[in-house]
Amino acid sequence: MNIWGILVSLAIGALCGWLAGKIMNTKQTMLMNIILGVVGGFVFSLIAGLIGISASNIIGEVIFGTVGACLCIWGYGKLKK
Repeated sequence: MNIWGILVSLAIGALCGWLAGKIMNTKQTMLMNIILGVVGGFVFSLIAGLIGISASNIIGEVIFGTVGACLCIWGYGKLKK
């Protein structure tokens, strides 16, 4: 993956983290939501790829990233309590 691919992936992850923060109505900072979005999008895409599901376009990547970010935000909230 080249530098532009990495930057685009980070930007999509940040968007997904922000979107997941709005969906989950979190009380944490936007920066934390963005970080969790990047991590969640990466992990969820990796797991989905292992079971044979792939995001072939930008819409799929945003959906995968948002689902992963929601799961990460939920898990972070459980660990924080």
